[in-house]
This record gives sequence, C-alpha cells and structure tokens, in this order.
Amino acid sequence: MRVSVVLCTYAESMFEEFREAADSVLDQSYGDVQLVVVVDGNDDLYDRVVEEYGGRSDVVVHCNDRNVGLLESRNTGADLADGDVVAFIDDDAVADERWVEELVESYEAQDAVAVGGKMTPEWVAGRPDFLPEEFFWLVGVTHRGFADGPGYVRNTFGSNISFEREVFLDLGGFDTEVGGRKGDKNLQGGETELCARLRDEYDEGVWYNPDATVAHKVFEYRTDPGWLLDRAFWQGYSKRAMQQLVPDSGGEEGEFLGDLLGEYVPGRLRGLFRDPSSAKARQLAMLLVLTGAVGCGYVYGIAEWG
Repeated sequence: MRVSVVLCTYAESMFEEFREAADSVLDQSYGDVQLVVVVDGNDDLYDRVVEEYGGRSDVVVHCNDRNVGLLESRNTGADLADGDVVAFIDDDAVADERWVEELVESYEAQDAVAVGGKMTPEWVAGRPDFLPEEFFWLVGVTHRGFADGPGYVRNTFGSNISFEREVFLDLGGFDTEVGGRKGDKNLQGGETELCARLRDEYDEGVWYNPDATVAHKVFEYRTDPGWLLDRAFWQGYSKRAMQQLVPDSGGEEGEFLGDLLGEYVPGRLRGLFRDPSSAKARQLAMLLVLTGAVGCGYVYGIAEWG
C-alpha cells in the first residue's frame, strides 16, 4: 500500500518548521511513502522547496498560481498524488516515525476507508498552566474526552487524517467554501463537512488510531488568553454553521458538552477542594470562560444561520 502525504505551505517565515514536517514524513519507518508539497502561491518559497527537495524521486512539489487557501491546496495535492492512500499533515506539525505505519496497519486490520490519529502538543514556549486539557482542541491537539481508545469517530484533526485516495476523489475532496475567514468571520470545519459526506455516501466513519501520532507545534501566540477566547468564539460559531450545513453533525460536540458539565467540571471542583492550588483554580476558571465563549459564538451562529 503506497501512502501519499500532502503537505501544504505558504509562508517563507515557516520554512524551518515546514522542513521539519517534510523530513518527518520522509523519515518514516514505513517504506512506500510519497511526499506531495503544495506551495500556496509563493514563488520564492517554491524555489526554496525545490532547491531542498526537488531532486528526490519520492517528492512532488507544486506551486499554485495564486493563494487559494488550505483546503483547495489539499485537494490539489490529492490530485497530484499517486498513492493508494492520501494523508494530510500541516507545516507546523511533526509526524512520529511510525505514523504512516500505524495508519497502514489500521487500513489493513479494519478494512477502513479513512483513518486518523492523535495530535500531541509540542509547546514551543511551554505549556500555559491555565489551559485545561478539555480545551486542547483550540490549539489543534487531541483533547480530553475525544475518544476512549481505538474506534470509529466522526473525524480527526486535519493534520492527522487520511483517506483511500479513490474515496477522497469520489467525494470531491474538501469543500473549499467551508474553511477559513469570510470577511470578519472565521468558519472552521472542513474535516467535519467532508467526513459527514463520507458517512452519507459510504456509511463509514474515520477509524481513530491513537498510536498514529503527530505532534502539533503550539506557538506562544496560541497560548495568549485573548487569542484562545477569540478562537473559542469562532469555534462555537462554526459548530452552529456546521449543524446547518451538515445536519446531524453536532453529535460529538453534544456528547462532549455533556461530559464537560456532568463529569469534568464537577471533577475539577472536587479536586480543587481536596487539594487547592492556584493552577487548578485557573484551569477551572478558564474552562468555564472558554465554555462561555463557545456558547456565545454558537448563539451568534444561530442569529446568522438560523
């Protein structure tokens, strides 16, 4: 089984991070891996990538004529790929050396059409002691309560998800209207929308293998409370938008909210009373504030989307 890994990049300032991501793909324990690099409309960056990787037979490098965004770039990469499976990773992530091997094992063992793995944090400036693990998803890291272990889920993060290539192409790839900023709004959910179509057309979810790990670099700005609140608000907005665009897409969020209010908040309160600490108090407070921000975004989404 040949696996093509699509890696999109667009900013020269991220070149060192991109190179670490690319090298992690090329250094996989699994033998049959192709790296497909899509440079999103930056000719100077394209020249640097070609100089670094252009001579390799296991690497394809493409530059878009203009900046078209991440989802369209991923679709282009899948078109250029020649693997049986197309996997996606971002330029601020680093794959574990067994990542592709674990994905392939899941395809073979589960007869799956889509497989994803776990996102782990790489805290560039140290982990903030106020950020609760329940909200790690705000920084692109698999959060507490995502899954108890291996099994089918709706979708995993876009930087650690893969599909049988023919299935991905048959679905038409990512809907390019679903992700990114639209004016002053930031709509997220490309993976959710695509995997909802996967469920509708193939009656299949994404097999989650927590041993297929990718580390996501959490830069300092992503640990700023203001940035996190803004992110939480627009995630709430996006969740409402996804419910309108993709009916029945909110089941996992509903379960998470139930766990949050019924288990995690009470558990943190008990822990704080048993063994008080300022860090525990800050995490509990931030958990409640971020939940409120998501709720406000959701309400705003109701006003916008109905």
